Amino acid sequence: MPSVFIKTYGCQMNERDSEAVAARFLARGFTLAASEAAADVVLLNTCSVRDAAEQKALGKMGALAADTRRYRPGVVLGYLGCMAQSRGATLLDQTPGVRLVLGTQKIHRAPELVEELLAGRRVTVCEVDAEPGSEGQIREHVLEMPGRPRAVTAFVSIMQGCNQHCTFCIVPQTRGAERSRPLEDIVAECRELAARGVREVTLLGQIVTSYGRRLIPPREGRSPFVQLLEAVHSVEGLERLRFTSPHPKGYGDDLVAAYARLPKLCPSAHLPAQSGSDRILKLMRRGYTRARFLEIVTRLRAARPDIAITTDLIVGFPGETEADFEQTLALVREADFAGAFVFKFSPRRDTPAATLPEQLPREVVEERHARLLALVGEHTRRHLERLVGRVVTILVEGPSRKNPARLEGRTPCNKIVVFAGSPRHVGELLPVRVVRASETTLYGDPAILNPD
Repeated sequence: MPSVFIKTYGCQMNERDSEAVAARFLARGFTLAASEAAADVVLLNTCSVRDAAEQKALGKMGALAADTRRYRPGVVLGYLGCMAQSRGATLLDQTPGVRLVLGTQKIHRAPELVEELLAGRRVTVCEVDAEPGSEGQIREHVLEMPGRPRAVTAFVSIMQGCNQHCTFCIVPQTRGAERSRPLEDIVAECRELAARGVREVTLLGQIVTSYGRRLIPPREGRSPFVQLLEAVHSVEGLERLRFTSPHPKGYGDDLVAAYARLPKLCPSAHLPAQSGSDRILKLMRRGYTRARFLEIVTRLRAARPDIAITTDLIVGFPGETEADFEQTLALVREADFAGAFVFKFSPRRDTPAATLPEQLPREVVEERHARLLALVGEHTRRHLERLVGRVVTILVEGPSRKNPARLEGRTPCNKIVVFAGSPRHVGELLPVRVVRASETTLYGDPAILNPD
């Protein structure tokens, strides 16, 4: 049977999409290739959030097209996802040899359309139209692969699209308007995952806290999203529950309280701030102030004192002054984030920020980016060092990605711990004493585990 290789760029939503598409290929008799060099079909699942991600995918496809033309002319090449959605048929013209372009609401059809291409019934395919109900199509999982332990964690897509329209973001154009899956379908998927050995699920959406706003009415002061958390929390066999990515506007009293009353909800919150300057937040159209953001941080820590709060930050937004940037540095210090993703502003087509005046020189953006990274790194190390000497409970996920001779798992606050142990520990919740910390990783004492 034909083999397929899917390379994924971008966010966890893209990772989840790729996994569901791979599962559909398997269901139709395809095999999953270990690399693009061994595949009959090579698909790039693309990202458009930053220009660098698009350029990586374009460069990769150019190299693949040149290689297959010369050595393997029968290989089917294709683009999936956000860049496919935004660029459409121009991708077919841009790289001779590309035969498939599927937007974000069509990627679940990849296996059947690839079959048509392989059979010669179609020469090229480009589909980027909206498809009603597509938000419910990303539900299959690949939990077992040759040569690796079964997966004990899983992503579950609960919605697609975004209605926020931040001035810097292209996601509403590439993913469309918010569309939520029925609550009972999500819970059924989580039950099936638990039955297959999954112990932790992460609920995914462009803005998960907007889940179900036009689908499910509030009940007893609880938003649709909190109702979903409660329903998934009740799934027997699941030990841990996470979600990403929320919006600060979604942190009402009910969600904050959920951290205190739902024991399976991990004490970990990714809360994108983007900037510490009220002036820049307004230009970004974020819908909250610096004071409101810090108020949420305070309330979360009151509800769960052990919570680890991480964030996203953008450096170099048009018009950002040194004073604005200093406000972002001050926010990092005051909020004491356990970690942060720091991005350089990237102008995206057809977004308001791309045409704002006062676009910053590259050297200014680079210098501020380096300063912010250094400060974030200090706080990340400090949070990790606080755990040295403590016993933490980790969910063991499998071999360490950097040292397969050891195992790794995650703490409830989402920190990686590497330790010596046997394969029988995979899927277990284990207490480990943290003996040291690097800049990004914790290391556990195997002595308390009896690894044999």
